Amino acid sequence: MRRGILIFLITTIVVLGFAVHHVWTLLELLVIDGREDAILRAELPAPNSGAISERPQLIPKIIHQTYINESIPEHWKGPQQSCIDMHPDYEYKLWTDKKSREFIAAEYPWFLETFDGYPYPIQRADAIRYFVLHHFGGIYIDLDDGCNRSLDPLLAYPAWVRKTTPTGISNDAMGSVPRHKFFLNAIDRLPDYNRRWPLPYITVMASTGPLYLSVIWRHYMKAQPEEADRVRILFPAEYNNHSWSFFTHHLGNSWHNNDVKLIFWMASHWVIITVIGFTLGLALLWCLYSTFVVARQANTHKGKFAYSRIPFYRRISSKDIELNDRHQV
Repeated sequence: MRRGILIFLITTIVVLGFAVHHVWTLLELLVIDGREDAILRAELPAPNSGAISERPQLIPKIIHQTYINESIPEHWKGPQQSCIDMHPDYEYKLWTDKKSREFIAAEYPWFLETFDGYPYPIQRADAIRYFVLHHFGGIYIDLDDGCNRSLDPLLAYPAWVRKTTPTGISNDAMGSVPRHKFFLNAIDRLPDYNRRWPLPYITVMASTGPLYLSVIWRHYMKAQPEEADRVRILFPAEYNNHSWSFFTHHLGNSWHNNDVKLIFWMASHWVIITVIGFTLGLALLWCLYSTFVVARQANTHKGKFAYSRIPFYRRISSKDIELNDRHQV
């Protein structure tokens, strides 16, 4: 029995170790928030400060946005126009589905098969933003984000992204110089993460969306890039909900389906789900242990007992035959 328990414990440790190894980056994202690369409030000039013009301009003045076609829904026209009106000296690029595919075919043909093979349009909308930032540089903004002030102060950072909750970074507003190493990594790893999951939401998030970008960011920052190549993080207090914030948020989530409700519920109850998951996993291992190890040991002992009784039965059987022979005589 002791040997069987030892086998069970070793198997449990190996299985748990294998599982933790494969989700280690996700676990890291729960505790690492990027504060060491935060864009501090104190280093950002006030909206109408003359110090804005004194800051270096590294990122080119280009605003990128994406949509199916050029017929923008009415509820997004206001946010879109606010960014255009507030930045008259910026080039504006709207990447429609047609323009996006033509751009990938012309500049990154190695990715075209993956691009065309995505099952959900939002995956192509996610992917194209990484490619245009890598190619042209500039600032990408989701259509459901309006501009609350000039984005000029953010041009001083070689690359920046927004922090999101509950963990990781978002891909709804980002800035970069052309050919930045982080976005090079982001486009290079897209084919490796192109997997189908049972829920559409997980497929999108993990293959092209914010979860994908967060994992790439974590791997990139662990490699300790040079100071000029690091990615700066814009925290919520600096990008939303204040008069000095850069963006205003409007109705979005146009690609969310019913499975998102389940995901959000799981996110708000992740502790109990984790406990239940480990409990079920241990129960499954114990069932396997009981089925194969304990049963095998029981059969072994049973075989020993049966073998030890064979001579006894043979002796009884021999005596019976001997008595029968005498009776017949």
